[in-house]
Amino acid sequence: MAVLTLAGCAQQSISPSLPQTASIGGKAGPAQPPDTKAKATKIALILPLGGYSEPAQIARGMKQAAEMALFEADNPAIQLITKDDGGTPQGAMAATDAALSEGAEIILGPLFGKSATAVQPIAAKANVPVIAFSNDPAVAGRGVFLMSFLASEEVHRVVSFAADKGKRRFAGLIPDTAYGKTVEPAFRSAVSKSGGELVAMETYTNDATSMLASAKKVVEAIKAADAAGSPIDALFVPAGQDQLAQLGPLLAYAGLSSGKLKLLGTSAWDVPMIAREDALTGGWFAASDPAGWKAFAEKYRRTFGTAPPRLATLSYDAMSMALTLAAQPGPARFAPENLTRTQGFSGVDGVVRLSASGLSARSLAVLEIEKYRTVVIDAAPAGAAPQAVAASADPKPQL
Repeated sequence: MAVLTLAGCAQQSISPSLPQTASIGGKAGPAQPPDTKAKATKIALILPLGGYSEPAQIARGMKQAAEMALFEADNPAIQLITKDDGGTPQGAMAATDAALSEGAEIILGPLFGKSATAVQPIAAKANVPVIAFSNDPAVAGRGVFLMSFLASEEVHRVVSFAADKGKRRFAGLIPDTAYGKTVEPAFRSAVSKSGGELVAMETYTNDATSMLASAKKVVEAIKAADAAGSPIDALFVPAGQDQLAQLGPLLAYAGLSSGKLKLLGTSAWDVPMIAREDALTGGWFAASDPAGWKAFAEKYRRTFGTAPPRLATLSYDAMSMALTLAAQPGPARFAPENLTRTQGFSGVDGVVRLSASGLSARSLAVLEIEKYRTVVIDAAPAGAAPQAVAASADPKPQL
């Protein structure tokens, strides 16, 4: 595939011109001649594209992924309208107004929860759905659908798997962040539903002193339970890459490992460095099957000459979903009943199904950390994704 060179412009309208079509499932077919009489279907993409911040770099990768999906479809009747929202609610509102004035029938984005909340009434008034990339479940509903991963699903998946493997007594070491405040109730619920017992729970802030103090308290609780003859079976550590880099050595120094005590996590563990943390070897976490991501990342790298950000699959799959629905006749192709269709949509990260509440549900695998690699030990359930679980958040800091 030829290298695309479309990422430099923050606001633009583009239509595809590559030689093959592709469905959300990725199967290509011969290009169809354009229908010159057909009115273009306009899809808006709203992201914080300007500047050099980490979110802007991620957003530009997401933009390229959406463009890749569009060019693979090779449907000249589709027009992508890209808008830079500047990473602010005010910018998102202005971008939405502009996209709607240009005829957008569906909006992909924004990335941040506050921006999604800000555009909701504007899009709803125009009867245009919003497929947001925020991981804040509070913004879902009233025409806003979340394409992101929700940690409640991941927590329930890994805890129920652990329970099936005989783990009954649990402890948690959870960050005192917006993410942690949504993960903690999901963890408590998952332990209860699995028939387990929550023995100890500690939270920590991001400073090293708090992290060390909380880790010590958890270690003391684990050792006390061992001494009492009622050992804790699993420790839930839903930490991100930076936190794991500090917590890993602390857990190793305390003598904790995934031998008798199984360490559990979310897809926050789905980062390249995870297999280099000796203390986490043997740990389990729930995430999408990595096979789809690996194939996507290689295709993206061939196309753009660089590695994609992990969130790029969200915009790729959102665009693919929009293209699938755009093929339907009539003005109601993006209506809620079509977005929430029972079979969901198959994408890079597996099957995703949007619910009437605006939350997404996904089929997740369970992976185990081995030395220098992670392996799938329980495949994602085949077929449609389960019903959306109650509110939670994505493994990354809440957007």
